[in-house]
Amino acid sequence: MPGAALPALSAQVAGRVSLALLKATALEVAVLAGHLVLYPSGIAQERRATPVHPPPDAPRLPVDSRPPVLLLHGFIDNRSVFVLLRRALSQDGGRRVESLNYSPLTCDIRTAAELLGRHVDELCERTGHRQVDIVGHSLGGLIARYYTQRLGGDVRVRTLVTLGTPHGGTRVAPLADAHPIVRQMRPGSAVIEELKEPAPDCRTQFVSFWSDLDQIMDPLETACVDHPDLVAQNIRVTGIGHLALPVHPAVANGIRQALDLAHPGADAREAPGGLTVA
Repeated sequence: MPGAALPALSAQVAGRVSLALLKATALEVAVLAGHLVLYPSGIAQERRATPVHPPPDAPRLPVDSRPPVLLLHGFIDNRSVFVLLRRALSQDGGRRVESLNYSPLTCDIRTAAELLGRHVDELCERTGHRQVDIVGHSLGGLIARYYTQRLGGDVRVRTLVTLGTPHGGTRVAPLADAHPIVRQMRPGSAVIEELKEPAPDCRTQFVSFWSDLDQIMDPLETACVDHPDLVAQNIRVTGIGHLALPVHPAVANGIRQALDLAHPGADAREAPGGLTVA
């Protein structure tokens, strides 16, 4: 009987979802354990190598035309979260990849965005590039978006890739509201409302990776860039949670592909992407 088959089908679907959630949770625990081991190595700010300028008559070697990539971590985290992603991006033709730590005591997204802007200017001056690409995990993506959209950073940022970033605000962990920067990540906060304002001249391309098993995003779709003035591609990732987004090789490959495209978001509305990693 067709009617009798419905409960069995529902149970089968629920079983698949539960199994996927169980696998994702186990991976999250493993990623967290590994990150706790690496965390001390990323507390200090990254050392910047002083560029050595060759003599004027020295033969000029070809320079990588791709913008340098700047990695920006999430809340109460540091650059150690990007150990695997940095390796994956650096192996791709010697692309320059750097990371920036902002203080865990940072209490304002706007202040962190201003710091990011100063660092981006310094990176461009040091490397001779006019623009950079940024990859931001969680809060890092929100800081980078505020800089790009509200502080004129679109002049400097060619592509902004966000991983599990609460673009529309997240309602998870209400007890964490004691921290002011967490309150700024809530739906309806002044920062979130600012990001909803018109941005008709924003030139940055946005690529947002969001996971269907991200327990930090509530609702899940808050990790999508939804703004009529922004050129954005939202890529759904199936099978992993919040912590695994910056370390999973399939996501790293997707980021690399997004950064290698001249205009990664140009056809986003016509051909939204998806990525299954389970």
